[in-house]
Amino acid sequence: MYSIPHLDIPHLDRVSGHVQLPGSKSISNRVLLLCALSSGRTQVHDLLDSDDTQVMLSALEKLGCVIERSPSSLHITGIGDRKTDPKELHEIFLGNAGTAMRPLCAALALRGVKAHLTGIARMYERPIQDLVDALRQIGADIEYLGNPGFPPLMLNPSEIQIHRPIQVRGDVSSQFLTALLLALPLVSEHQSIEVQVNGVLISKPYVQITLNLLDNFGVKVINHDWASFTIAKGSRYLAPKEVYVEADASSASYFIAASALSNGTDPLRIEGLGLNSIQGDIRFVEAAQSMGVNIHAGPNWLEIHPSKSTLKGIELDCNHIPDAAMTLCALALYATGPTTLTNIGSWRVKETDRIQAMVNECSKLGAKVEFGEDWIRVFPIEPSKWRPASIHTYDDHRMAMCFALAAFNPDQVNVRIEDPRCVGKTFPQFFETLFSIAHSNAHQIPVICIDGPTASGKGTLANRVAQALGYAYLDSGALYRLTGLAATQAGIPLEPNQESRIAELISKASIAFEGEQIWLNGQEVSEEIRTEQMGMNASQISSFKAVRAALLDVQRNARQLPGLVADGRDMGSVIFPDSTLKIFLTADALTRAKRRHKQLISKGISANIDVLHLDLLARDERDMSRKEAPLKPSEDALLLDNTLMSIEESVEWVLEQWSKQTALLKLQKG
Repeated sequence: MYSIPHLDIPHLDRVSGHVQLPGSKSISNRVLLLCALSSGRTQVHDLLDSDDTQVMLSALEKLGCVIERSPSSLHITGIGDRKTDPKELHEIFLGNAGTAMRPLCAALALRGVKAHLTGIARMYERPIQDLVDALRQIGADIEYLGNPGFPPLMLNPSEIQIHRPIQVRGDVSSQFLTALLLALPLVSEHQSIEVQVNGVLISKPYVQITLNLLDNFGVKVINHDWASFTIAKGSRYLAPKEVYVEADASSASYFIAASALSNGTDPLRIEGLGLNSIQGDIRFVEAAQSMGVNIHAGPNWLEIHPSKSTLKGIELDCNHIPDAAMTLCALALYATGPTTLTNIGSWRVKETDRIQAMVNECSKLGAKVEFGEDWIRVFPIEPSKWRPASIHTYDDHRMAMCFALAAFNPDQVNVRIEDPRCVGKTFPQFFETLFSIAHSNAHQIPVICIDGPTASGKGTLANRVAQALGYAYLDSGALYRLTGLAATQAGIPLEPNQESRIAELISKASIAFEGEQIWLNGQEVSEEIRTEQMGMNASQISSFKAVRAALLDVQRNARQLPGLVADGRDMGSVIFPDSTLKIFLTADALTRAKRRHKQLISKGISANIDVLHLDLLARDERDMSRKEAPLKPSEDALLLDNTLMSIEESVEWVLEQWSKQTALLKLQKG
């Protein structure tokens, strides 16, 4: 997951391949709570791993649930039969997870748990009064610790008494009703319980998810045409042995849209989700089809074909798909007429005021937008009037994911997503997944090249810059060592008559640079390739013409979305002559010798500074006097002498140059 301040997305041309989506957030947190309220042990498969589920899991562990984790699933032993100590205070932090705060508030209040429920600042702006009012009707003792009607909350044990139907508003958020339905079976031992909905219930499909899951856990709820609900007397949670969490239908909407906007001809296949999903947001498929998106579907898959040329504006009541409807706004930017979405008042009480946020950010891109209290109308942007924009995400995962789709714009302007980490709420690997199936023309993928003499620190600098920008990193100096290691592991002699086999081997190898780690075919080999023997092997095969040609392709193929930072010889002159920014990093030989000495000593290797200094001077002379590709700055490279600079200062300098360069490019495009 990207943890950088912002992510610049170059123009995306097309998508293809297949996507396996993470589990549904709405299902995941409901399942976790139901497992916790049950007696027994449940194995949960395909649970979403996100900020929201992590805060729920942390809360449940504090409440006494036993959670056993494995790579593919987890086991939860609930606290259904366990007595609650009314004097024990539980401090529970729930971040900005409404799907955790609201149902936990209801469940803990009815179990008689003393709890202090807190979150981040935005959580304290998200209303909870309608739920608290409903719970107070039956004797729950809940205090507001800040602004009345909003978290944080203090729950105190109290006597619950139910003498009449419980009234709850349904026209602000369906989560209030869902919270009650999940919690009330805890107090239905001696009587049936009726919940009456005041106002027109919104987001009915999310309530249906709740009803389906309650049924899976042994609780039957009668739905009286969405106006009231009855929980049978004697209802009791029964933990199933296994639960499978569906892929997230809301997350699918972004990839449906991405494929629709693709300029290619190949379809995109989404695995793990079909039209038989219990999630209401699966009806986004119908909405997208009404706009002209070409979608085929099966029981557990969706296949989307490029449809940009057929997109048209629509008018739609979005009560049934409140979250996925945001993606329709992104599609609307490319349509042939305006798109009007109504009945979306719930947008205003989500992670941010999504109506206002959508107006602000669509306008930055050049769109005309009209809106009201519970509706929005987005007009398409003319193909020649798209503007590069820095999208503010408001700490809202759906804003970040929706506006990533602006990168498919026909003007090929860049889009910056501020705080890309916010997607961690529901889809931590969203951008990595998008880039794995997206394609751009190679010249549109930015490359920063960093060259310089031995021990100048170009590898460390390049690695840090790549991490700061969220770009891929290429350590070209490690490639010959990796080639030698791959050949050795495959049992291929490092001899001239084997060079074609070695070249073919490395051209098919999987190579990855992740921070300080280097991976070869799924194996971490960072230390293994740094041995003296690996250095000798690298020198031996570097003279093999076929190997050099193969590695040239390997290096050029390292150019990947959203960008690349490459360090090493000839990066800017031979490998990526069209790179956006070229840096020639240097420092005086004595400084480099001291740095190398410190590095070797830290690894337990004895070294002498004077010997290192003389060796570096000799290597510089050899490198600069080579007949082929002598060591010297490219004509368009910027010189960075970091003799008196720390690595942090060097990184900041490069990032500043990068910012200036990208700003210049945007001005030129404008």
